[in-house]
Amino acid sequence: MTLIEKTDHTIVKFTINSKLDSWRLVNDVIMGGESKSNISINKNGNAVFEGEVSLENNGGFSLLRHRFGKLNISKFKTIKIRLKGDGKRYQFRAKASIFKQHSYIGFFQSNGNWQVIEIELAKLKPTFRGRELSIPNFPGSELEEIGFLIGNKKNEKFKLIIDTIILE
Repeated sequence: MTLIEKTDHTIVKFTINSKLDSWRLVNDVIMGGESKSNISINKNGNAVFEGEVSLENNGGFSLLRHRFGKLNISKFKTIKIRLKGDGKRYQFRAKASIFKQHSYIGFFQSNGNWQVIEIELAKLKPTFRGRELSIPNFPGSELEEIGFLIGNKKNEKFKLIIDTIILE
């Protein structure tokens, strides 16, 4: 696979014409749960990830992920996400390779208003199925997948509106 050198800062900038083909929803139904979610573009051209997390049948999460060609991101230290949440806690997730089962995660708290979340790539912790792994934090040189997960161990509706995701 060819490694794409990332020279501009933008990973995603949603518009009214954005296609969602490379975005996938993964709910706990893969393990018997009953959580539901949806991704759409609103009238302002932002992506809307919304749904309802259910703890029924050992469920409890909804995930939105975006896969793309492997990027060389070695020149960048931070990811910035302009979003509007609902006051709930979310995970930002990154994968250096889609062939690895683990993800690197960082938590953020939305506040109900438009905000810019800044996450240092080097502080993203390695996890697999909710358990932290004993390996180094995100290596920060390559990126092939990003995502957002909600799983706060309670039944709750959620709505996360995403405008842009950039590297700095």
